[in-house]
Parts: sequence; C-alpha cells; structure tokens
Amino acid sequence: MNKTIDIGLNVKNPQEICNDRHCAFHGGLKVRGREFVGTVVRNNAQKTAVVEWERLFFLPKYQRYEKRRSRLQVHNPMCIGAKIGDKVKIIESRPISKTKTFVIIERVE
Repeated sequence: MNKTIDIGLNVKNPQEICNDRHCAFHGGLKVRGREFVGTVVRNNAQKTAVVEWERLFFLPKYQRYEKRRSRLQVHNPMCIGAKIGDKVKIIESRPISKTKTFVIIERVE
C-alpha cells in the first residue's frame, strides 16, 4: 500500500512510505481513544518503542503533589522511525500484540 490515509487528526503525515500493516497512515490500523505526548526511552525491540511521560499525583494526606511516571510499549512504524530521546505523540488503537495497544503517530519537535 503506497497511499497515505488521512487518520482524521491534526498531525503531519510522514514523508516516508512504509508497507507496515500496523501503520496508522499506510496500513489498515484504525486509531481511537486516548492520546499522550511522551519521550522514547527504549527502542531495542523490533518495531516497538517504550514511551514515558511524567504526571503529577495528589496526596490528600499531605496536601501535596508527587511526580509519577507512566510507561507504555507502543508500535513504532518504519515511516516514523522514532529514536531514543525523541518526543512523540501516541494514540490508542486496537490491540496489536499482548502488550501494545498504542501507536506512534507523530514526532513532535
């Protein structure tokens, strides 16, 4: 499939073309649900990256906030090719594997 599909979000389409069937732009993967912005901390596995972001959690007993980190394994399509340290936007999709239910849709500068 060489045609780029409009996924219905306000993101830039990737310049490269891939033949990954789990790509939101060039495959048949539908995206819906939650979306986050985080940093890629690991990409050792094939077509998989680990994205992490910090959030504030309120502790009522002490009336203060603490920093907590969330990590997700996400699908990294070949046309996006995110590297360690890249800030990326991810969005939920159907389950791709046992641990992957999110896909990278854009590298944020």
